[in-house]
Amino acid sequence: MSQLFPLAIKDIFKKAIFLLALYSTQAFAQQTVSWVASSPTSQWVAQSKITAQKSNSLADVIIHPEQAQQTIEGFGACFKELGWTSLSLLSSKDRAAIFKELFKPNTGANFTICRMPVGANDFSRNWYSYNETDGDFEMKQFSIANDYETLIPFIKNAQKYNPALKLWASPWSPPTWMKYNKHYASQPVPDISSWPKEQLQAMRDNWGMDFKGISNGMKPEQRMHEGSDMFIQEEKYFAAYSLYFSKFIDAYKKAGIKIGMVMPQNEFNSDQVFPSCTWTAAGLVKFISYLGPAMKKKGVDLFFGTMERPNKKLVDTILTDPLSREYIKGVGFQWAGKEAIPAIHKEYPGLSLYQSEQECGNGYNDWKYCTYAWSLMKHYLNNGVKSYFYWNISLKEGGVSTWGWHQNSLIIVDTLTRTFKYSYEYYLMKHLSHYVKPNAKKIVTTGTFTDLLVFENPDKSLAIIIHNPEDQDKTVQIQLNGKILAPTLKAKTINTLLVK
Repeated sequence: MSQLFPLAIKDIFKKAIFLLALYSTQAFAQQTVSWVASSPTSQWVAQSKITAQKSNSLADVIIHPEQAQQTIEGFGACFKELGWTSLSLLSSKDRAAIFKELFKPNTGANFTICRMPVGANDFSRNWYSYNETDGDFEMKQFSIANDYETLIPFIKNAQKYNPALKLWASPWSPPTWMKYNKHYASQPVPDISSWPKEQLQAMRDNWGMDFKGISNGMKPEQRMHEGSDMFIQEEKYFAAYSLYFSKFIDAYKKAGIKIGMVMPQNEFNSDQVFPSCTWTAAGLVKFISYLGPAMKKKGVDLFFGTMERPNKKLVDTILTDPLSREYIKGVGFQWAGKEAIPAIHKEYPGLSLYQSEQECGNGYNDWKYCTYAWSLMKHYLNNGVKSYFYWNISLKEGGVSTWGWHQNSLIIVDTLTRTFKYSYEYYLMKHLSHYVKPNAKKIVTTGTFTDLLVFENPDKSLAIIIHNPEDQDKTVQIQLNGKILAPTLKAKTINTLLVK
């Protein structure tokens, strides 16, 4: 070695190695760390500044910035009619403050990508589609007039604060005349008059459902079931429905709203009392062979979903079929679909994965459900999703839909005082969406403490979202580049530390 490298060169080499090691151990200490925490009693509270320190003990968490995972596209929620009608009860000043908080870049929640329905969904004022004229295969009577009352002003108000807001859409039901049962729903509302009180309360507490006094007008013979194609499986209906999508894209473009991606059906396995339509995977393959070329012509991406069952084979059917695979750019998962996402991510590592709908709660908007929502976030983001979507942006207090389902929301509107408040889950979303920017990378961590998520932003700042579910304060030692950051997390808190 001495013959190959003169002494001076060896000394320079050793010095360079020493300086590199010194820099890596000091880098964490030289960075600034901001910190906010939320608990059941106080939300978004700035915490005392902390600095990195030397430590001889083993770290609870080791951050590996060199091990980057998926690129994050963004966070958002869904535009729905009952979201707009609830916000419309507020003063124009309050509405403006809410839209600024949700959508203005680098201000509050920093939402960058959102979802919307194609026609009515389960939180619409009532059932409607864009064309209920039976046999209008050329879509001459197509109209989005209904949406100018609700969805379009909802989205336009968001665009005032973020003109670059991305949107994707999916239908809950095709026009009724395109379905075998000629109804917007898949099953009648159950008769609960004879149910025992305990069963009714369990349904309300566990699922948020309360069908008292609700009817969708469906006859028993119109009932359809999971595993069947409700959509009429004929060429002229497939062609007409793909034209329906194209008309939707064009009409919204004319309104100044760009739709960048669509999915062919929300929850295609679910036979619901509200707008819904069951499909088989084979039936969807046929439709995608029409919809895919139509959307490609419009410059609109096509994802498969939304996938709400734990059956990986349902996704494989679409991704391996030659009629549909060339058009599918990604897959959206929600509810029980979360159980299929690890296997899909492993088998198709380059496929874009979305969490398309956070589970909806029961209208109580309590801390218990907020912490459950955090567990969902960890599961999805640890299994490759690039975008994460909350469900209801705003609802009246109690969060009940036209079809008797109580759900949680980011904004809770008091109809008596015409005031509002942000829910616990809003602050949970903000703990990620405010700090994790588009094009951030999910970062690998190791260690005994796993109740956290870490992201590296394009500016190289690190967002560490960390949860302490315990009844007492807890100190967690986090290692990065040979230094230890040791925040003492207050009991029952969700925290974000931003390391710059």
